Amino acid sequence: MFAFNHFNFNVLDLEKSLKFYEEALGLKEVRRKEAEDGSFILVYLGDGKSSFTLELTWLKERTEKYDLGEEEFHLAFTTDHYEEAYRKHKEMGVILFENPEMGIYFIGDPDGYWIEIVPA
Repeated sequence: MFAFNHFNFNVLDLEKSLKFYEEALGLKEVRRKEAEDGSFILVYLGDGKSSFTLELTWLKERTEKYDLGEEEFHLAFTTDHYEEAYRKHKEMGVILFENPEMGIYFIGDPDGYWIEIVPA
């Protein structure tokens, strides 16, 4: 009856975020909605494999950092190339937390959102 559609992150610098998500995770823009008055831009990013998208919302009037609470929520991605991804994220300097016992790690985007990387 229901299926996942998208998840939203609000961002301060849309171009910086778009660059991060393409470089770090290979996500590409699949659609965009811009307010006629220029007050907001919504960009939906896809992985090219599923219909699930990540919506990045940019608000023109927003200048202060978003309050992410205690940062206890996250988005998770699986990869068939875990070691390669790990090396790339290490080189990018975006790894926030590693849990070798569980075989996972977390990266952070430019706005402080946590993203879990899980081997397939």
